Amino acid sequence: MSEKKPQRVLITGCQGQVGHALVQRLAPDFQPIGYDRSGLDLSDLDRLADKLHAAIEAHQPSALINAAAFTAVDRAESQESLAYDINALAPGIMATVAASHGLPMVHYSTDYVFDGQRDGAYSENDPTSPLSVYGRSKLAGEKAVVAANGPHLILRTSWVFGAHGQNFLKTMLRLAQERDALRVVNDQIGAPTSAELIAQSTHTALTSLIGGADARDPRWGIYHLTASGHTSWHSYAKHLIARARAIGWPICVEDDAVEGIAAQDYPVAAARPMNSRLDTTKWQQAFGETLPNWQVGVDQVLTNIPLQP
Repeated sequence: MSEKKPQRVLITGCQGQVGHALVQRLAPDFQPIGYDRSGLDLSDLDRLADKLHAAIEAHQPSALINAAAFTAVDRAESQESLAYDINALAPGIMATVAASHGLPMVHYSTDYVFDGQRDGAYSENDPTSPLSVYGRSKLAGEKAVVAANGPHLILRTSWVFGAHGQNFLKTMLRLAQERDALRVVNDQIGAPTSAELIAQSTHTALTSLIGGADARDPRWGIYHLTASGHTSWHSYAKHLIARARAIGWPICVEDDAVEGIAAQDYPVAAARPMNSRLDTTKWQQAFGETLPNWQVGVDQVLTNIPLQP
């Protein structure tokens, strides 16, 4: 009896944090076919549909995963058209193409679709009200994916980090080796979520949904997917700096020299939600997955980044 071949999945944005983690995690159970910007440029809207049709015909995948996005939150304020092209219009085109081939689509979204004024964690049914161009463009992308009427997973996550790519964790790690004092915002709350956790959870869902389920499976839809627990940027920084010091990183800044400041004292172009907590109950119930605390992901990623001399 011949061994069953893994199902192929197309992944856009394979060089980004989440895309890179997906390529690493989905194999060997799935065969990831990764496309970076040179292979599939989401800003080239005139040719995107044709290129995607060709890629699907060539590889015959079982699912399309869009891990590409315009994530420069502050730059989006001055590059609104480009942000909408990549975050809203392109996902709509992709979802329409996927639906025409009968393919499910996985698309990643963000806590920035909310205004952050809620006291507790946001559920999937809470009203959206983004504060920034980035948030509005990502919300428009969600709506475009839904409007294509194909089977889809839209996974809203927050504060993404990983060993690959640029992120808050790696910035803090670099600064903590260069400076003897740091100032970090302490009144914005969320759940730091590793790209590796997002990739693992995507694997869990795909294994369940495309391994025999169909487009009528009620588990398709919008979910919140973050690590468990919550923290501030300031407490997050203090935790990772302490852990980095403990495992041998040449940290210069002392624990008591990491100062907490208000968001208003760190002016940026785009407004951020003050509360980015997302309720993941729906995800955990649908896919039976227990999501680890945010510190677990931070500690794991720290051990996967080579020590800098």
